[in-house]
Amino acid sequence: MYQHEIPAMRLSLLLLVAAALSGHAAAQVVPPPVVGGQQVPAPVVGGPLSPEFYSQSCPRAERIIAEVMQSKQMASPTTAAGVLRVFFHDCFVSGCDASVLIASTQFDKSEHDAEINHSLPGDAFDAVVRAKLALELECPGVVSCADILALASRVLVTMTGGPRYPIALGRKDSLSSSPTAPEVELPHSNYTVDRLIQLFGAKGFTVQELVALSGAHTLGFSHCKEFADRLYNFRDKGGKPEAFDPSMNPSLAKGLQAVCKDYLKDPTIAAFNDIITPGKFDNMYFVNLERGLGLLSTDEELFTDPRTRPLVQLYAANSTVFFDDFGRAMEKLSLFGVKTGADGEVRRRCDAYNHGPMPK
Repeated sequence: MYQHEIPAMRLSLLLLVAAALSGHAAAQVVPPPVVGGQQVPAPVVGGPLSPEFYSQSCPRAERIIAEVMQSKQMASPTTAAGVLRVFFHDCFVSGCDASVLIASTQFDKSEHDAEINHSLPGDAFDAVVRAKLALELECPGVVSCADILALASRVLVTMTGGPRYPIALGRKDSLSSSPTAPEVELPHSNYTVDRLIQLFGAKGFTVQELVALSGAHTLGFSHCKEFADRLYNFRDKGGKPEAFDPSMNPSLAKGLQAVCKDYLKDPTIAAFNDIITPGKFDNMYFVNLERGLGLLSTDEELFTDPRTRPLVQLYAANSTVFFDDFGRAMEKLSLFGVKTGADGEVRRRCDAYNHGPMPK
């Protein structure tokens, strides 16, 4: 069982904050970037992938996944954000190979044990499990969990109003899952832009792709502990105490202070990343940054850093450009570290290897 769900009452409290602020809101491969004077290798693709990979072996695969996701999203509206986050956490650690879906056992730990993954929502894992069960009834042993996660992410982005982008299929599921890699490979909520650019650049992603992918924060929520340092005991760079981070909209800051006051006792308390249109995939995340409505310190840094600010302003002003850039970045992300052939397997269950983990 996954115990990271957000009580409905907590989320409804954040809608009150949104109401208070609503008056203020009306397989292509990108050329590898140059980082530190050296060209970074493009994402590794383990073999030929194709959007038509299942056209003969499981022709209804995408439709089945879409039906399951639609049902799950209607029952639990935070599913889209959760699946998108799980997909990113999967791809950025060892590639898009469903390693994040492996459950820990008393004999073998997995990515689930990494602290940064403790808050991944159970609804997202449940959605993938449901899709896998439906596919196993239709075409057993054919569709990989890695492909399910990739397709589910696109389906849910589109379903919530976002762009439809190409997804090549044919990924295999990983044969291992590291409990330590996520803390090193994934960005943290307090990272500086310098560190974010370095992390993304090392994986072959440009500054533009970093900002475009950050736009996924238009969906979902963050737990209070991830931004509490902006709300309580805040000090400016000179050490002067402040009521809260002065770069944050005062109405938002005060509302969040009230909502998050017991976050140390209850770590499940969370806030919407985009408090204006939390369930819609749009460019409001970037518009919010211009208004001081960003939640995480990394959000604020994207707006203040001269390397990323022009992109934030561009996407805030033009949703079409954002959708185009986000789609291309997601297509590229979906190809990162893909396993094919003997480098992986098609799991019968997404949370367990077919024959145990690969020897370490």
